[in-house]
Amino acid sequence: MKLVKYHVTQCLQRSRDVSGDEEAYVLIFEVAREKFALGFTEDTVTGLINKKLPKELLLRVFSYLDVVSLCRSAQVSKAWNVLALDGSNWQRVDLFDFQKDIKGPVIQSLSRRCGGFLKRLNLQGCQSIEDDALRTFAHQCKNIEELILRDCNRLTNRTCESLSKYSSRLQLLDIESCIEIDDNGLLKLGEGCQKLRYLNMSWCRRISSDGLRAIANGCPMLTILLLRGCTNIRDEGLQSVARSCNGLKKLVIQSCMNITDAGMKTVSEMCKELDFISLSGCDNLTDSTLKFLGEGCPELKTLEAARCSQFTDSGFLSLTRGCHELQRMDLEECVLITDSTLNSLSYNCPRIQTLTLSHCEQITDEGIRHLGGGQCAIEHLEVIELDNCPQITDVSLDHLMHCQALKRIELYDCHLITRSGIRRLKARLPDVRVQAYFAPVTPPPNAGNGRQRVCRCCRIL
Repeated sequence: MKLVKYHVTQCLQRSRDVSGDEEAYVLIFEVAREKFALGFTEDTVTGLINKKLPKELLLRVFSYLDVVSLCRSAQVSKAWNVLALDGSNWQRVDLFDFQKDIKGPVIQSLSRRCGGFLKRLNLQGCQSIEDDALRTFAHQCKNIEELILRDCNRLTNRTCESLSKYSSRLQLLDIESCIEIDDNGLLKLGEGCQKLRYLNMSWCRRISSDGLRAIANGCPMLTILLLRGCTNIRDEGLQSVARSCNGLKKLVIQSCMNITDAGMKTVSEMCKELDFISLSGCDNLTDSTLKFLGEGCPELKTLEAARCSQFTDSGFLSLTRGCHELQRMDLEECVLITDSTLNSLSYNCPRIQTLTLSHCEQITDEGIRHLGGGQCAIEHLEVIELDNCPQITDVSLDHLMHCQALKRIELYDCHLITRSGIRRLKARLPDVRVQAYFAPVTPPPNAGNGRQRVCRCCRIL
């Protein structure tokens, strides 16, 4: 009885969002709930619902339930079992929350039940899934458009072969950390999955430029390519992608340490619509890359360049002169930049919303003054991270008081920032969240006799 009550309530809540004959069947569910309150049996109530609502409307209501609710609804009655397990209710299935319990036979059974209805499947973290299950899935669910296999580390090139053979409509594929997949698997994907627009191959360390070239030749419609941690990729692979996939909008090559300015030159020349790029950890890149981006990618909105230790003020000046749409920049550990970079940002990039400058040890209050006085900071700046910037003082907080959109500021290990400075900022901007850490006095005073306590290590030294 409790199970039926619960799902009548669930269906009632979900059905309120449905257009069309909403009032009619919301009323029916209201009546059903009232009959429960009066002590009617579950057979009476479900019979009322089944009698008053046509199957099409019931299916419409059931389509708003999640996987767990559908499985529980299937236990209410035979009629609801048929409705809940109807393939039309299983177009988007997310099994991430059940990753430890999902085995191959579950996927095979689900595939047979959903068939051509299934368009999106998330199996992230289901590490027990193997190639045989994915072969059955690909054969049964040929209309799949989005498939997430992240961290399914037992999958091999055989899965790529199955997808190539049966999943010609696939548009989104996430195989992050599927460490057994290599260039041969990508060759198969390029042959059969030519409608791919989104491909995440991060941390697939067996992939090289040869595999990337196969993908570029077979999937020219790619707009998002994530290659985080693919350390075997070199310039020639990246250049193949740039030449074949001119519509590329998002590119992540974080920690691809073999990429140089030559590869980025081709990307900047060919991918004019690029609006997101992550170069973090590519420590072979120099200011030339920033110059190429400034000249070739005017639509760029996000630049992640953490740990690019060769970037300097000169490079960022070239970048900001051409990329006026920048909204988010991560410059953590760009140790060579100074206040001049902040001056360039303030003058050329009026839409900056998030700026990370952690461990940029040459930044001073003067740079924050330029930033805080610019139109971008006053109207748009929401987040600024200044962790481990040893020259930043309370004066910088005074400059940031003009930033009316500011929501969060990070000040960990900024030893010249004081509590009183933070209090003044909070008084002016009460909604801003300040994240700071003040290290305790070391060694702490001994409350007993007023003498300093010395730890054993210090005593030995």
